[in-house]
Amino acid sequence: MILNPRQRKLLGFVQQQLTISVEELARALDVTPQTVRRDLKQMEEAKLLARYHGGVGLPSSVENIDYRQRQLLHADAKRRIAATVAARVRPGCSLLINIGTTTEEVARALVHHQGLHVVTNNLNVAAILADNPHSEVILAGGVVRRPDRGIVGEATIDFIRQFKVDIGIIGISSIEPDGTLRDFDPREVKVAQTIIEQSREVWLAADSNKFSRQALVRMAHVSQIDVLFTDARPPEPLSTVLKEAQVKVVVAPAPAPAHGAAG
Repeated sequence: MILNPRQRKLLGFVQQQLTISVEELARALDVTPQTVRRDLKQMEEAKLLARYHGGVGLPSSVENIDYRQRQLLHADAKRRIAATVAARVRPGCSLLINIGTTTEEVARALVHHQGLHVVTNNLNVAAILADNPHSEVILAGGVVRRPDRGIVGEATIDFIRQFKVDIGIIGISSIEPDGTLRDFDPREVKVAQTIIEQSREVWLAADSNKFSRQALVRMAHVSQIDVLFTDARPPEPLSTVLKEAQVKVVVAPAPAPAHGAAG
């Protein structure tokens, strides 16, 4: 589904409020409730939103959102996070990069870096970085997961265990208040756990929506990562957990105001 400007605003309001009523959305968008309901019907069919008793919210955590829809969600935040990550990657580094729309944005932000050695189980990351003539890309073998072109399975894990890299850059679906990191596919989780084991430093790139989501499979705990890159300060009690675990939190800068906007 390609969202029109009004639908993008609607999605933004839901992401900020987590749950919101049709009437509140109508007032915020200055349209009729009927218009909001039509938009919601289309967006619910596209699995971008879900109707709950008394309001509208993000989809259930029982299964992950479709890959194409995940690319649309929080796209600006992901780009800002990716630019912040890339700015801290030194030329000549060795990296392990896993599956995810945020890690794919990180790859795009790295296309002009010099001398990188990148091992990945993400076909999209490999394709993006293959355009960089000054870096080496090593693609893990295994089973290709069709929707997002992630590579998973025991063969993937065995392949990754051959390497010890400077930095592992991972994405995640959920960060719980107690610091538990969760995802949806057990096969993907096992590969991510191996990336953590084979990395001297672990950088987690996750937009602030992940602080309010839930997922089924435990991957790790924030104490196993070194840096969290995100777009907003984590809420309590997660912020305290991160501090106690000595995890550095890097918040991507807010977008610059539009040219000519009142300041």
